[in-house]
Amino acid sequence: MTNEVTVPLLPCASIDDIETFYGVLGFSTTYKQRKPNPCVALQREDLHLQFFEIAGFEPEQSYGSCIVLTSDIAELHRAFAAGMRAAYGKVLVSGMPRMTRPRARKNADGLGGFSVIDPGGNWVRVFQNAATMPTPAPAPAGRLAKALANAIVLADSKGDVGQAVRILDSALARPQADDDPVTHVEVLVYRAELAMTLHDRETATEMLARIEHIALNPDETGRAAPTFEIAADLAAALR
Repeated sequence: MTNEVTVPLLPCASIDDIETFYGVLGFSTTYKQRKPNPCVALQREDLHLQFFEIAGFEPEQSYGSCIVLTSDIAELHRAFAAGMRAAYGKVLVSGMPRMTRPRARKNADGLGGFSVIDPGGNWVRVFQNAATMPTPAPAPAGRLAKALANAIVLADSKGDVGQAVRILDSALARPQADDDPVTHVEVLVYRAELAMTLHDRETATEMLARIEHIALNPDETGRAAPTFEIAADLAAALR
């Protein structure tokens, strides 16, 4: 048979908080009930999510998760980010809810992905559909790129921000003459983002300031442009 549809059913502490947050991301409510069991159904184009409320539920302890495959992770992330900026004045990168950035994941064969961590503590993991991207990103080369790839897996996939920080700090503490300056910028910006996740504004500010001391030629500046956009978002969130 074909045309079956699977809809995730995820836990939360408040369906009202869930409904508000996903409304910011462009979802509409297709169904909501209070009795006999509180639940809400949400839809954004072909993306369907449903949530049920549990009294006394602790989002920080949630194991709720689902995978979303899309043909364009960058466009979906831009739409979600625009909704956050309109509602909150910034892209949420710390606390709960929050959203990570699209990055290639070495634990997903190099396919790009990002995660939305919602008010229920659920991780909605968005990945590029392999069928629409037959050539995933190449394996990282160079010590900084490898450290960055490992940190992304730990923080963005597993939620182990502390270990990701240790990996990046170790790499940044041992600069080498042949380090790629663009990757150096990427590492500093990601380290700043992780600092904000940990509510460490001082380190985030320091990492963004260090970017200004990295010399880039015109080609490298062009390659680093998307990362500089992320840095600008982080700087705005620090104000």
